[in-house]
Amino acid sequence: MTYTITEPCVDVLDKACIEECPVDCIYEGGRMMYINPEECVDCGACEPVCPVEAIFFEDDVPEDRAGYTQINADFFVEIGPPGGASKIGKTEYDPPSVKSLPVRA
Repeated sequence: MTYTITEPCVDVLDKACIEECPVDCIYEGGRMMYINPEECVDCGACEPVCPVEAIFFEDDVPEDRAGYTQINADFFVEIGPPGGASKIGKTEYDPPSVKSLPVRA
């Protein structure tokens, strides 16, 4: 099990979740943040600090956002196992399903 960042994060990139994560498992893509399911320890520290309520425990992801669990995993298939977000910093990569969303002002 892991936490998942969903659609409300797109084009927000607040980063409060990164500051709270004790294991450095939240990565910054071009348009949203992603939680590495292999590195997340399920502590839940990120969830209450998200200003747009985009973070959910995997079993609690709303049905209309269920695809974001796979989107988070897909991000890491493309960039590989980086071993800590601070090591790679911001990347401009987003999975195609996120990249194709309309830009929010």
